[in-house]
Amino acid sequence: MNQRVMTLDEFTIQELRNYPGATGQLSGLLRDIGLAAKRVNVEVNKAGIADILGEAGKTNVQGEAVKKLDEFANDQLINSLRTSIYCCGVASEENEDFICFEDELSKNSKYVVLMDPLDGSGNIDVNVSIGTIFSVYRRLSPNGELCTREDFLQPGNMQIAAGYIIYGSSTMLVYATRRSVQGFTLDPSIGEFCLSHPNMRVPEDSDIFSVNMGYYYLYEKKIQQAIDLFMAQNAADKVYRHRFVGCMVSEIHRTLVQGGVFMYPAFGKYTNGRLRLCYECNPMSFLMEKAGGAAIADGKRRLLDIKPDELHQRIPIFIGSRKMVEAIQVVID
Repeated sequence: MNQRVMTLDEFTIQELRNYPGATGQLSGLLRDIGLAAKRVNVEVNKAGIADILGEAGKTNVQGEAVKKLDEFANDQLINSLRTSIYCCGVASEENEDFICFEDELSKNSKYVVLMDPLDGSGNIDVNVSIGTIFSVYRRLSPNGELCTREDFLQPGNMQIAAGYIIYGSSTMLVYATRRSVQGFTLDPSIGEFCLSHPNMRVPEDSDIFSVNMGYYYLYEKKIQQAIDLFMAQNAADKVYRHRFVGCMVSEIHRTLVQGGVFMYPAFGKYTNGRLRLCYECNPMSFLMEKAGGAAIADGKRRLLDIKPDELHQRIPIFIGSRKMVEAIQVVID
């Protein structure tokens, strides 16, 4: 007898039943993000035959070339959240400043969303997994007014929910609330995200490490020593597996499922790190901690405790299985 599969909509509605005091706004917001993700997924899957590959002919606020699919994903997510009644504003890695939604329903909603619409877009033209990252905060500004910059510059420990969508051999939406981490796989036959990975937990230890070894000699000495923890020095050493995809969503998804540690230290001209605190590191750290893992920015600071100074702030990150992150922290502290 086939077991009935629960869709994202059904799951979020069931959660409302379990928590009678909930307003349903967060559940509705997650469903809106899921809808936008399905639209992006359609374009990703036909990228090879549609005119959306390659450069869009302009750069984003980071000075990086904007891919056509980056632009499409950004537009789809913003439009979906704009027409939602659960979001009062959005900040995107692709936009220089945050966007306020000015209609009355939006101004009276409780949440703001920060996002990286298409992480790993350098992989688009070579058909490697890419993804979307999002994070949700309760606004600080008064309901009924326009959202403000401070709504978006909250430390990661204030997140209400966070997650990612990975567009790979299958398309998955994984999100964390303060209670749990849930994974949904898109069933293309019905066009719905279905619960496939309930109550996800990251293994506390693993034999996988992920870092760009091409920059090894540009890393500080302590970072090199941390990487050396996972490098066999002789035949008797434990052998770790090195993986590096070049897409944070792919790295985090593998780490969540199989365990391991993902490292993106500061190096060279990226003296403050390369990944974005608000759009990438905070949401992934929130999710990883809720799954039982850990995330630090350096030897001393829990990443989620750092208050951003600006929307596009960059930061180093070490994230994954708790025991592996703790071992790194001992070395670089």
